[in-house]
Amino acid sequence: MEKNKPVVLTGLMDDWKACSDWVDENGQPNLSFFSTHFGKSRVQVADCSTKEFTDQKRVEMSVSEFIDQWCKEPIQEHGLSSNNGLTDKSVLYLKDWHFVKEYLNYTAYSTPHFVCDDWLNLYLDSYRMHRDPDSYQEKDEISCSDYRFVYMGAKGSWTPLHADVFRSYSWSANVCGKKQWFLLPPSQSHLVFDRNMKACIYNIFDDISEYLFPGFKKATWLECIQEQNEIIFVPSGWYHQVHNLDDTVSINHNWFNSYNLCWVLDLMLRDYNEAKEYIEDIRDICDDFEGLCQRNLAANTGMNFYDFFIFLARFSLANSVVLDTLARDAENIAGIGSISPIIQQLVQNLSSIQKIALKMKFLECFSGDQGFMLDLVETHKNPKFSKLCYSLIRTCESIHNRQVLSFCSKTVATQDSRTSIVIQNFCDAVSSPQDLVKYIDTVLTEHTSIESSE
Repeated sequence: MEKNKPVVLTGLMDDWKACSDWVDENGQPNLSFFSTHFGKSRVQVADCSTKEFTDQKRVEMSVSEFIDQWCKEPIQEHGLSSNNGLTDKSVLYLKDWHFVKEYLNYTAYSTPHFVCDDWLNLYLDSYRMHRDPDSYQEKDEISCSDYRFVYMGAKGSWTPLHADVFRSYSWSANVCGKKQWFLLPPSQSHLVFDRNMKACIYNIFDDISEYLFPGFKKATWLECIQEQNEIIFVPSGWYHQVHNLDDTVSINHNWFNSYNLCWVLDLMLRDYNEAKEYIEDIRDICDDFEGLCQRNLAANTGMNFYDFFIFLARFSLANSVVLDTLARDAENIAGIGSISPIIQQLVQNLSSIQKIALKMKFLECFSGDQGFMLDLVETHKNPKFSKLCYSLIRTCESIHNRQVLSFCSKTVATQDSRTSIVIQNFCDAVSSPQDLVKYIDTVLTEHTSIESSE
């Protein structure tokens, strides 16, 4: 992941339930199975022939309605034409179905261990990334809940050129069907933007204006055919356009971790500056200009700097709780094998968060008294936080093939964990990135002293 290069992997889906239930005897999507078992689910469906703003037009329908429409559609080749990427007849593509959250008791697949270090979805299993009290509705709980998706589309359905949400990593597994990928490395991403670096090309097979997009012809694309039962890893910042060459069902995750946190922050900084520039002329008459910038950032990006900071603070606390437990109980846990790789990972996690916090401490939203505070002690007592810690431990177990949860569960579950002493000795709350930097310093110093005394 550190190299940030795409790769195709095989042999990781053989035991997936989805590969048997979702595929018929002819190797095609088992549409009747989806209709029978999941037909009432409400999903977002893209009309691949209709552009709306910078994406394909979306409509909501049930899975059964989507499948009925799919069975009526004529086959289209790539959904392409010379008319701005549109076709005469719609080709529908079910996208971003939050299947895992909706069907908790149906285990369609298991996340491969090499991509399970997923901070984003691990966190979202306990908390929401952003909640606007003025616009929050309970019915949005699933639609905003995670970044684990199922995609389904007929031959000819496609996804326009884009880079993934939060500039996250993504992996996509073909349960059945075949996809064609066109990928562009981050070093060439400027070539698919207009001369003002504002608008991105929608469809690379359109007749692209050389005047509007002067760099497009210089782009060097990486092309890839993804077969059934193959998984493709798409790194951060790689723009890509994807076409279904056959009727296809895929499982897709977006996620970030210690290796690509910097990509997330860089995107937020760019989006924040654009949002701020757009409304700069009302600064003098706005009672809370910075608050408006943060609301616009959350609307455009999916979270604002406060959301990202709270995520970093909670995740730091979870890492420090688990690190403290494992470091102090290393002798008792030794019987299961060395836990040093897990401890090293937790230290690396904290160090990577600290580097991001150092970059954030100069942000305008954290200057002065913003009335913002995260109570670490209260966070530590919250059952949601215990769930986050358990999930972090299970992730470490999967990555390093060590079983340590039984040794950690009692400490994590209690509110008087020894880690709370570290929290209280430092401070009861963090209200700025600088506070978080100091807190992580305290935790890592404490960890070093424990190691030295052993």
